[in-house]
Amino acid sequence: MAGLAALDLATDLGEGASIGHVLAEGGILVLGFLGATIIARKLFAISRRAQKAAREAKDLAGRLEKTAADANRWREEARNHVVGLAQAIDEQFERWHLSPAEKEVALLLLKGLSHKEVADVRSVAEATARQQARAVYKKAGLSGRSDLSAFFLEDLLLPPGNTSADRAEPVD
Repeated sequence: MAGLAALDLATDLGEGASIGHVLAEGGILVLGFLGATIIARKLFAISRRAQKAAREAKDLAGRLEKTAADANRWREEARNHVVGLAQAIDEQFERWHLSPAEKEVALLLLKGLSHKEVADVRSVAEATARQQARAVYKKAGLSGRSDLSAFFLEDLLLPPGNTSADRAEPVD
């Protein structure tokens, strides 16, 4: 628009236009240049922010890809251990003589679910889930959820060669 206003102004000056007309078109020319400058600055700022966001997105995508690869590698490495741990947990549940429902509740509690979440997963009342959890603790000789988790996790968190079996007998 500023370019067209400048062309019109030059044409008008050559044709002998009035001073008021030339000043009005000169004002339009200045406003056009000013508007173009403001828009150009905003566009450059937006472009810089977009480039920065694109670099950050690329960096995050790379980090996410690396994290996903690390997680997949860990899952593959841990798969045999997890299967063995699941079998050992199930065997302990058998030694405690847990019912199938109590086994399911115990596993959900070990995964960190609340009583309400256990009830929702199992489609039972929260009171039922709490009662089954108490039955698990009683049959296992444990005082609660933290003791249940500690029973299975204690040896996993010790340095190699230093197990709780060296210190105490497990509960049957």
